[in-house]
Amino acid sequence: MCPYLVPSYPLLLTKIESQKDYICLTKIKNKMKKCMMSATLLIGMIASAMVFSVSLTSCSSSKKSTVSPPNYVSSVYTKDPTIPRGEASKYVTRDNPGGTALERTIIRWYFDSEPRGARVFWRVVSSIPDQVKNTNETYLGTTPYEDTRSFNILGLTYNNSRDVQIEIKLVRTGYMDQIKRFNVRQAIDQMEIGSFFEMVKKDSE
Repeated sequence: MCPYLVPSYPLLLTKIESQKDYICLTKIKNKMKKCMMSATLLIGMIASAMVFSVSLTSCSSSKKSTVSPPNYVSSVYTKDPTIPRGEASKYVTRDNPGGTALERTIIRWYFDSEPRGARVFWRVVSSIPDQVKNTNETYLGTTPYEDTRSFNILGLTYNNSRDVQIEIKLVRTGYMDQIKRFNVRQAIDQMEIGSFFEMVKKDSE
């Protein structure tokens, strides 16, 4: 065999070691690729799990919000859109005349009767006398009666106006007295108190 064709032993050993290093590096690269792929899959699974949990939480919260009963703790009157802001609990007082929206609210009063000429009286009838007092009858005029008046009833507020009534009484000689009552809160909403009275003759003795 020609000596020039046979590589020297140290050179052959070096080549073998370099081949081993290459194989080792290739294995390390393959493992790193596998690890990277596993890490990517793991991150994707974690992200999808987080999205699923968030959507599940939002769905459950929306269901709870639709099923939950309304909050009745706050006062109904304070949220009434027909009540001016800040006026729900302001009451009419002699110390501050004209200081409430109730006193500045003008109501049309109109009463008619058949036959006409009946005398018209009005008074306050309250189911909360500790806040609004009952009053005696006050003469207004004769039918047909029409006027514009405000509610200057002492102690009256928007909150308690549902518990207060206006009593209208018509009196005419030879006829029976006619009485009707009107809720103050309803009169405020309608901006009017009015009615027609059919007078009934008294039985002749």
